[in-house]
Amino acid sequence: MQVEVEPFGTIDEGQVDRYTLSNDHGMTVQILTLGGVIQTLSVPDRDGQIDNVTLGFATLDEYVRLNAQVSFGALIGRFANRIGLGTFDLDGETFHLPINMGPNALHGGLRGFAAHLWAGEAFETHESVGVVLRLTSPDGDEGYPGRLDVTVTYTLDNQNALGIRYQAVTDKPTVLNLTNHAYFNLTGEGSGSILDHEITLFASAYAPSDVEGLPEGPLADVSGTPFDFRTPRAIGSRIRENHPQILFGHGYDHNFVVDRATGDTNSLAPTAIVRDPASGRTLQVATTEPGVQFYTANFLKAELVGPGGKVYRQSDAFCLETQHYPDSPNRPDFPSTVLRPGEEFDSTTVFVFGTDQM
Repeated sequence: MQVEVEPFGTIDEGQVDRYTLSNDHGMTVQILTLGGVIQTLSVPDRDGQIDNVTLGFATLDEYVRLNAQVSFGALIGRFANRIGLGTFDLDGETFHLPINMGPNALHGGLRGFAAHLWAGEAFETHESVGVVLRLTSPDGDEGYPGRLDVTVTYTLDNQNALGIRYQAVTDKPTVLNLTNHAYFNLTGEGSGSILDHEITLFASAYAPSDVEGLPEGPLADVSGTPFDFRTPRAIGSRIRENHPQILFGHGYDHNFVVDRATGDTNSLAPTAIVRDPASGRTLQVATTEPGVQFYTANFLKAELVGPGGKVYRQSDAFCLETQHYPDSPNRPDFPSTVLRPGEEFDSTTVFVFGTDQM
């Protein structure tokens, strides 16, 4: 295993570096200090053919100009997903955030963590290689209170596991919800639709949303709905059903509640398994987070071109964004996203790649 670093270009904040993590089984992950972006993630299929299975861009200029639209592979913060009307109350004070998705605030604001230059530091151990990324978000950044010091650690081992650990501390009470917005296609980026991929979601409930993607009403049982993936189903098997939630989301773009044992709030829990019948590649996801946003790239409009020279279209990828529930600061019935001085936010998600060996 090894980790290498090279310059990737320069932006106003300074030099952008690219870290390449490699293991002994042909898996490589390339990570940019701009936005903590996973630029490429290459893994073997059942025949040993290695392909990049995550969407992205070839050049720094494209990330600077275009990635705000889609957040390919980027770290999302301060608050992943939506906050209704861009406002929330905390300790008797109302905070106002920039509105950037319909009437709501999305993914941390007009210039969230995905657009910032992080400081990177490589490391190697006997069991893994990786990179530690650090960012300080000042008090008032995008309307959020408190100075926030964030550390994100990417780790690759010889079990083809990519781990992402998120840690943060604050000097004032604030709200926080961090995730990575990787888009996966296990056949290979630019290869077309993922609707034949088979997915299992270990989730018995999900959050129905309104037409703007904001959770409304109580959590809902997935039983008898197109949202029941507790046994393996093709992603596209029910994506064209006449269900109001499918219509609102233009496909799947919903928070699923990760099933956990009673009283278990912070262990790594099985979250999803995805299998691509064409390549035999598999992906297993586990997280300490209470939810996962399952998104089928519904808003890719054949306007963006990947590093392989192919145009990206709707349903050419899926996202599994492990996180707290959308609009949690305004929903006391949801798990809290409040972080206070003296506390440490500490969250881990692991993506394990393999093959079905058929």
